[in-house]
Amino acid sequence: MTTPRVKTTKAFYRTGSTTWFASRHDQRFSYGLHIPSVHETTDTPLPLMVIQHGTGRTASQYRDAMAEFSERHGCVVLTPMFPAGIDDPEDLHNFKFIEYRGIRYDERLLEIVAEAGERFHIDTERFLLQGFSGGGQFAHRFLYLHPDRLCGVSIGAPGRVTLIDPDREWWLGTKGFEQRFGAPLRLDDIRKVPVHMVVGAEDTETWEINNPGDSNWMDGADAVGHTRVERITALRDNYTELGIDVTLDIVPGVGHRGMGVLDAVRRFAERVLPRVV
Repeated sequence: MTTPRVKTTKAFYRTGSTTWFASRHDQRFSYGLHIPSVHETTDTPLPLMVIQHGTGRTASQYRDAMAEFSERHGCVVLTPMFPAGIDDPEDLHNFKFIEYRGIRYDERLLEIVAEAGERFHIDTERFLLQGFSGGGQFAHRFLYLHPDRLCGVSIGAPGRVTLIDPDREWWLGTKGFEQRFGAPLRLDDIRKVPVHMVVGAEDTETWEINNPGDSNWMDGADAVGHTRVERITALRDNYTELGIDVTLDIVPGVGHRGMGVLDAVRRFAERVLPRVV
């Protein structure tokens, strides 16, 4: 029988919905977690779900919205925070495209995951990555780089998608992927990762995602659709053609609202994360 850990002031802020920690590797970035109560009574490393925020940086809201699931399932929820305005005070989009002005956001996330694994009893070898909107953009591009680190990926309503297509320039496609990132795109490994996609059926506004001239625009972004529903469907079709197994949930009555699709995310998480409690 495992002996419960002694509660201290320091431990209090490291259980349940934690305080926010600056990354030891780059203190411009931080993270919060929800640590379920079973962490205090088990020696089993807990499974990990990482939720990547979008443009609004609502990391704490997502963490809190998944707290009940964390407790019920016995998994740790980790929410990184990548602030806007890094290097360029006006920039909002840095993390979405993986690399920005010499910062590799995939590597910053992996550093945060490793650090959380040192602080807490977490299985960090493979984790579930979920993101909505800008977070969905990051999530599917992270999949291309690190399929071996994922037990599943949930891609929510990305406004801009990267097809696995060697004839399209990055980030519309994957042309020059190895030269850009120093590693090839490993399609066989990507096929091993369970993929979930989700979007609200009413997610049809286009003002934010059809914006020629802005820093997050490339000509041709609208070639795969004008709305997020059309673009995620095109991404699903691209994956399916390449032999990647995808579940696409289109949630009735929901617009561009991350909290509105979380029930679909929870169902996917229950399928791919081992249950501890």
